[in-house]
Amino acid sequence: MKGLPSAPKCGFSRKIVAILEESKVPFDAFNILEDDEVRQGLKKLMDWPTYPQLYIDGELVGGLDIVQEMKEGGDLADLLEQES
Repeated sequence: MKGLPSAPKCGFSRKIVAILEESKVPFDAFNILEDDEVRQGLKKLMDWPTYPQLYIDGELVGGLDIVQEMKEGGDLADLLEQES
């Protein structure tokens, strides 16, 4: 994400943090603004050009748009429940 959960640096990161906090699941974050090599490398490796990116067990779930759709459809809660 851009920034940290306690201090997001963009609205998209702020929204994804809110979704995860609302879900009451523990999560970690990496501030991609601190390391441009990681920032650019993840974009290429995962073929996902934007941040934040949500990963569960090392697998890319998607960006904010996908996470929001999954939340609205109930799929995110199901996925998070399986992982906890």
